[in-house]
Amino acid sequence: MRRTGTAGVLALATVAALAAVPAHAAAPVPGGELCTPAACHVDVAPGTYHVTVTLGGAEAGSTSVTAETRRALLPETPTAPGQRIRRTFTVDVREPEGEPTGPAGSSGLDLVVGGTSPKLAGLRVTPAPGARKIVLVGDSTVCDQPGAPYAGWGQHLPQYLGRGLAVANYADSGESTQSVLDNPALFPAALARVRQGDLVLVQLAHNDKQTPAATYRANLARMVDAVRAKGGRPVLVTPVVRRWFNADDTLNNGTALLVNGLGVDLPAEIRALAADADVPLIDLTALTKRRVEELGPQSSKALYLYDEKRDNTHTSVRGATEYAALVDGELRAQGLIR
Repeated sequence: MRRTGTAGVLALATVAALAAVPAHAAAPVPGGELCTPAACHVDVAPGTYHVTVTLGGAEAGSTSVTAETRRALLPETPTAPGQRIRRTFTVDVREPEGEPTGPAGSSGLDLVVGGTSPKLAGLRVTPAPGARKIVLVGDSTVCDQPGAPYAGWGQHLPQYLGRGLAVANYADSGESTQSVLDNPALFPAALARVRQGDLVLVQLAHNDKQTPAATYRANLARMVDAVRAKGGRPVLVTPVVRRWFNADDTLNNGTALLVNGLGVDLPAEIRALAADADVPLIDLTALTKRRVEELGPQSSKALYLYDEKRDNTHTSVRGATEYAALVDGELRAQGLIR
């Protein structure tokens, strides 16, 4: 599905325009937006855009914003009675809007206004073709998951970033280092979006269940080289742990720490390649292991979908949010973003 929206600056959706619209209806505002108190649609073509929201109202509020396929852009933000605050974030609008092998989704940019007492007073969208990107290549623990209760950390990373830095998430469920290279919709499509200075984070391991060590290393090295050739900055990310406890309440076992069926310690291979190729490393395996062990066998269930699905691999919204914060913290600690 092709988008044919305007390319210019899109006008402000005013308090009056939003307040006058019943929650079940949508009304046009100048510039191509359709807004209700709970959502806005902006008719734009694929690309990168700055989005400025004005929050607040006569009464106290608490507002969050998500976009496209459940991407978290603004965490719940409180406003006092009569207060107005503005927040700006940068959004990647693409086709498909969620997982690259999934459905196309709706055209344009769709924003969902949530929170315990949402108060959206205004909206401004402007093209940002020069914005820097964080391009993600990964599996189901990273991707823009289409439906609750599933959530990927890449889906929740945007809420930690400010104006001028957009997340282009090309992670896809079920993918291995080989399948992302072979499918034109995955790594090749992600690579086509890379420009000078863009970061490309690669987290692939969960589906390399029978990949030999040499092949695994070679596939990752091929991606690193391709990103560098485009002027991008590759960043290798070790996989999130599986919530698989030993009797001593540790995760010191191959299932939890992603040792595959051939005995290949996949995180160790990533660490070694990062050192050999002088690539920044986010050791998300170590970080998530520490967090899961800190919470213990019972409390750590909330990070995963154990209660809902008896799933110790895929994360809940809480888990994805916490793990995204860990990634953001490492990017800042290493000076890769500010």
